[in-house]
Amino acid sequence: MHSPIIARPLHALLTVLLATTAAFAAGAAPAAEAAGTPTRVERGNLILDGVPDPDPVLAAKLDDWLAGRGATFRDFLPDGGLLISTRFGDVEQLHRVATPLGAREQLTFFAEPVGSARVAPGGEAAIAFLKDRGGDENAQVHLYRPADRRVLRLSDGRSLHGGLAWSPDGRRLAFHGNARNGVDYDIYVADVAAAGAAATSPGPDAASTVTPLLAIAALNRQLRPIEWSPDGTRLLLRQDISVNDSHLFVADPAGGTLTQLPTNTGPDGRPSRDSVAIGAAHFSADGSGIWFVSDLGGEFARILYLDLASGTSREPFTGAAQWDVEDLQVSADGRWLAWVTNVDGLSQLTLYDLGARRELRPTGLPQGVISNLRFDRSGRRLGMTIDGPQAPRDAFVFELERSELVRWTHSEAGPLDPARFVPVQLVRYPTWDHSGGQARQIPAWVWRPRTPGPHPVLIDIHGGPEAQARPTFSAFTQFLVNELGYAVVQPNVRGSTGYGRSYTRLDNGALRGDAVRDIGSLLVWIAAQRDFDSQRVVVAGGSYGGFMSLASMVNYGDRLRGGVSVVGISNFVSFLQNTSAYRRDLRRAEYGDEREPRMRAQLQRISPLTNAAMIRKPLLVVQGLNDPRVPASESEQIVQKLRTNRGEAWYLAARDEGHGFRKKPNRDFYLKTFATFLARLKE
Repeated sequence: MHSPIIARPLHALLTVLLATTAAFAAGAAPAAEAAGTPTRVERGNLILDGVPDPDPVLAAKLDDWLAGRGATFRDFLPDGGLLISTRFGDVEQLHRVATPLGAREQLTFFAEPVGSARVAPGGEAAIAFLKDRGGDENAQVHLYRPADRRVLRLSDGRSLHGGLAWSPDGRRLAFHGNARNGVDYDIYVADVAAAGAAATSPGPDAASTVTPLLAIAALNRQLRPIEWSPDGTRLLLRQDISVNDSHLFVADPAGGTLTQLPTNTGPDGRPSRDSVAIGAAHFSADGSGIWFVSDLGGEFARILYLDLASGTSREPFTGAAQWDVEDLQVSADGRWLAWVTNVDGLSQLTLYDLGARRELRPTGLPQGVISNLRFDRSGRRLGMTIDGPQAPRDAFVFELERSELVRWTHSEAGPLDPARFVPVQLVRYPTWDHSGGQARQIPAWVWRPRTPGPHPVLIDIHGGPEAQARPTFSAFTQFLVNELGYAVVQPNVRGSTGYGRSYTRLDNGALRGDAVRDIGSLLVWIAAQRDFDSQRVVVAGGSYGGFMSLASMVNYGDRLRGGVSVVGISNFVSFLQNTSAYRRDLRRAEYGDEREPRMRAQLQRISPLTNAAMIRKPLLVVQGLNDPRVPASESEQIVQKLRTNRGEAWYLAARDEGHGFRKKPNRDFYLKTFATFLARLKE
C-alpha cells in the first residue's frame, strides 16, 4: 500500500516552481509550499509529484546522448555464432550474431527486458532465459526453441527463480525458486525435452505443462545452482549468507541429498575461524575436484582447488593475492583455466594452460571491465563482454589457437562523435581516520570536462554497499561532463568491495556512519581542487547509495546544493521490516538486526528519516513502485517528511519499474528530469 503522497489528488505548484528558479538554484528551500501542495501528474506509468517538465532544450540534447546501445555476450551457439542481448526497441532482448560484426538477428520480442540466458549443449540448442514483470524481480524461467521460435514458461509464474544450469546432455535444466515459503530457495530440475513434448500450443508467456522432476528441499538455505558435473550426476550449489560468508554443496538429484564441501579448510588442513567468501566455482573436467575462488585465509579472493576424494584444498598458483579474482572459467576439455582479476577497478584477463603449465596474458583488450566470461564447448574460444569508460559495452571472443581477440559487436553510441567522450581518472583522497599509520586513502573515479574550470561537481555514490564503482561507459555521465560542464566523482567509500575483506567490513553494523564521513572528507578534497567549484556540489546515489546521498544531505547540507536519491533507503528499520522476505537475513548481516533493541536504536539514530529536519536543500527522489529490495514506502516517507518540514522535494515514480528504471522511455524521462534538476542547481 502506498502512502498518501501519491494516493491523494494534489494541486498546482509548477508555475510557482518556475517563478522561483533563482532561489532554488541558490540552494535555499523555496517558499512554494506556502502556495499549496505540489502538482501530481500521471503520464502513462509515470507519476510526476512536484516534478516540473524537463527543460526542452536540455531534453533535446540528451536524446542524442541516450540514443546509443550496448551489447552483452550471453553464450555460444552450436553453429559458432553468439547469443547476445541488446536493445533495438525499448528494452533489451536476445539476439543471434552469426559472424564477427555481423547483423544482429532478434530472437525474443517482449515488452519486458530479458535477463540472463544459457544455451543448451548440442542438439536443438534451446535457450533458457529469465524475465520478470515490471521490475518485480520474480523472474520466470523461459525456454526458447529455435526450431519453431516458440517460447515456453517452465516456472510457476509467481515466485522468484534464477541460477540457470544445463546438464551436459542438454535434456535437464536446473534452477532455484522460492515457491515453498517465499524465503528459502529449493533446487528444481526440469526435464526440458518432456516439457517441449507436453506443451501443445502455449502463448509466448504461457506456462507449459512441465512438472519439475525434482525439488531438492533447501532446508532453510538459499542455495543456487552453479553447474552440473561432467557426467551429469551431480549439481554444484552455492549458499550465500552474506558478502563475506559463503558455502558450497554438491547435490545428488537422483537421491535428493546435499553434501556440504569443506571449503573453509585451507591447504594446511586447518579450518578457518573466520567466515569465508566464495565466488566462482566449477567442477574439474574429470569431475574429481572443484576449482573455486575464495578469500580463505587472506584479504583477497584467489583460486583454490578442492580434491573431492580427500576433502583437502590446495593453492595451485602461489604468491600473495594483491587483488580479487572475480571470475573463473574451466574449459570443458580441462586444458585451460581463464580468470579475471579486479586490479584497482580495471579487469585483467589471464589464461593458464594446465597441461603445459604456462600462463598467457592476452594483449590488445580494451581497457575496462570484463564480465560474462565463458568457454565454448571445444575449449578453443573464450567469450566475454568488455565495458570501457569511453565506449559502450560489446561482445568479444578470444581465439586461443591464434591468440587473437575478435570483436563480435560494435554498438552504436548514437549520433555523436566518440572523440567527445572524456577519459576517466583514478584518484585517491585522504579521509578522516588512519590505516597502517597513515591517513586512509579512498579511491575514486573522476570524469572532468575538457573546458576550463571551476566546474560544478556531482558526487555519484554506488549502491550495495557491497559493490564497487568501476570505469564503465555511461552516456549520461558523458552528457553531464560535455553538455552541463559537471565534473563527476564516483567514490568507493569504505564498505566497497575490491579492496580487501577488511575494507569491505569497515562499515558494518555500528560503523555505518563512518562511510558517510568519507563523503565529508571528499568534500574537503573537492574544495582543494582548483578546477572544481566547491560551492556547487550535488550528491546522488541509488539504493544504498540513495541512503548515502540522503545522509550526506543531513550531515553536510551546508556544503551541498542538493541531492538525488534513486530507490534509496531512508530508514533502516522500516527498510529491514519491509524488504522482500527472501532478502531480509542477508541485509541484516550487513546493516544489523533491527529486532535487537540496541541495534534498532542505532539504526533509527543514523537513518535520514529521523534527521530529515536537517535536509534544507532541494531533493530529487526516484522510485520504481514494484521494487522488491527497497520498497516504495522508503521514498514516499522521506518526501512526505521533507514537505512537512517545508522542504523542496521532486518525486518521480514508475508503476512498471522496480529497483531502477530499465525501460528506455521511463529511463529517458528520469534522466531528463535529473539533468533539469542539475541544471537548475548549477545556476
